[in-house]
Formats: sequence, structure tokens, C-alpha cells
Amino acid sequence: MGFPRKSFSLLLSVSLVSITIILGNFPHVATAADFTNLVFKGCADQKFQDPTGVYSQNLKTLLQTLVSQSSRRTFSTAASGEGANAITGLYQCRGDLTTSQCYSCVSKTPELSDKLCGKAVAARVQLSGCYLRYEVAGFKQVPETEFLYKVCGSSSQASSMRTELESKRETAFNMAEDGVKSGSSLFYTGDYQSVYVLGQCEGDLGTANCGDCVKTAFETAKEDCGDSVSAQVYLDKCYISYSYYPNGIPTISSGRGDTRERTQKTVAIAVGGVAGLGFIVVCLMCLKSVLNRRSKKHEG
Repeated sequence: MGFPRKSFSLLLSVSLVSITIILGNFPHVATAADFTNLVFKGCADQKFQDPTGVYSQNLKTLLQTLVSQSSRRTFSTAASGEGANAITGLYQCRGDLTTSQCYSCVSKTPELSDKLCGKAVAARVQLSGCYLRYEVAGFKQVPETEFLYKVCGSSSQASSMRTELESKRETAFNMAEDGVKSGSSLFYTGDYQSVYVLGQCEGDLGTANCGDCVKTAFETAKEDCGDSVSAQVYLDKCYISYSYYPNGIPTISSGRGDTRERTQKTVAIAVGGVAGLGFIVVCLMCLKSVLNRRSKKHEG
């Protein structure tokens, strides 16, 4: 008894459509918190004395250059103007952002800088996923570990929870300190037993100095935020954050779309289903080939 060709073609089409549907319906991966949220701004008190407009033009050129560079790399420096009129600047994107996300983040900072700091001779705009800063020639330099800003979360209430937090947090902090020194991007994110931690240094900082900066930031978090279940600390050349989840770290993703275990399992199941359908299609194609050969014999 032969296999009707029309039925076979329909079955093959349905199988291929099924694969397309499964591939097109992977669960949407939730992204991390919006990386363009404003965290803080720092503006110098002194304003440009700019009767000829040279400072304004140099600043505009500098910011345009930095925004353009952010589409190709996550850290860069630039300068505009000469001598006493020169302005230098840089941006740093978080290490888990793509260059496209970095550009989206950095491109928002010039307008914010103008709105929040006006014609300040130096400014820094810190967003969740990046920061941009600039300064005129001769502006006073500060130490790499100069404290800039902090955010402390709520405090853990139970004494047992505080003890557990302090122990786990210390290990997570040490992991982050080692991580920023061993990685190529001066960035680390990871977790240890319900404590999620992140560390980021400025791109021109040496690895040893990066480790020292992050360590100082973590020490500041412990001293100033105490038993807070979360904190963010920003120093001049680095920043850190941590969050404690007593009931386990939720499924989250970085800017690059790397997801945690739950999403990985879901994708693995879906891929397994696709592989199974692929095997069925191969079998059907083999059957079609056999039927074609039989048909040719009968016609002959």
C-alpha cells in the first residue's frame, strides 16, 4: 500500500512549521534593570568663562567623539582643543553590556550633563550602565579611591540573618576583588550563596589598582551600609554593588542576555524538542526518497 504523496507533503510541511513555531517561541528572557537610569551627577561649582564660545565648541566636539566611540568599545578617552582651552573626557560602560547597549547608554549623557550641570568646568553623569565625565585642562585631580556616592538598602532585621549575610557577603566580596583583577575588562559579576555582587573599574586602571579600588569600595559598603541587604558604592575610578536574597537569587540576565539556570533549563528542553522534530523530518525525507524510487519502478 503506497503512501499518498499529498499527505506526505502536508505532513512534512506541518513538521517544518512546528520547528519554526518552537524556534520562534523561546521564552522571552528578562533583561537586567534599565541601564540608562540616572544614579547621580557630580558638577563642579566653577563655570566656563567663555565669551568667545571656544569652550562650548570644544565640549560639544568632545562629547560627540565619545558618543561615537561608544558604538565600538565599552571604554574610551578623548580630548578636544589645545592648551588652556583643552577639555578631556572619557566614558565607561558596564562590562556586561554590548557595544550597542553601551552606545544607547552613553548617548544619553550629553543632554543630561547639559541639563544637570550646565557649563560646569567638570562634570560626571552616572547612569546604571555607564558614566561619562569631562574636565578642563588643569582641573584638580582626586585619588582613584575618592568617595563619590553611595546607596544603602534596607537593613536585615533578624540577628541570625545579619550573621549569615556578613559571612556570605565577605566571601562574595573576595570573589569580586579577585575577579576584576583576573578578567580582561576589569569587570566582575557573580554570586555566592544568595549574595549577588558586581565590580567595575575604569578602563585605564591597572589590574592591581583595580583590585585595590574595588576592595576599598567594599570596605566602604561594610562600614557605611552595615547590615544592609543591598548597597552601591561609587568611587572615582570604580564602583561596586551587592544584593542579598535570603530566598535565593531570582532568575536575571545581564546586558548580553546571559541567563541563570532556570532559563538555561528551559532552552535545553526546547532545543531537545527541536532535535526530536528534526529526527522525524529526516525519517520522513528518507521515506519520501523510497516512495519516489518505487514510483519510478512502477512507471518503468
